[in-house]
Amino acid sequence: MSAIYFLIPIAVALVGFAIWLFFWAVDNGQYDDLDSPAHSILFDDEDPQHKAAIAEADKDDDAQDKPRG
Repeated sequence: MSAIYFLIPIAVALVGFAIWLFFWAVDNGQYDDLDSPAHSILFDDEDPQHKAAIAEADKDDDAQDKPRG
């Protein structure tokens, strides 16, 4: 019975850490683009169209990162 007094606070701490870790990942953009990495394995790296698409995506990402004003 005394083990519960140790296990409950440990479980609450682990849940709190998992929630903090999830919000940290969301704030740092880990879930912003879920489709591009999955699609990128389908293309040949030497394909000029693929290189152009990557350059365009990088340009769009840079434009989104800069503050507008």
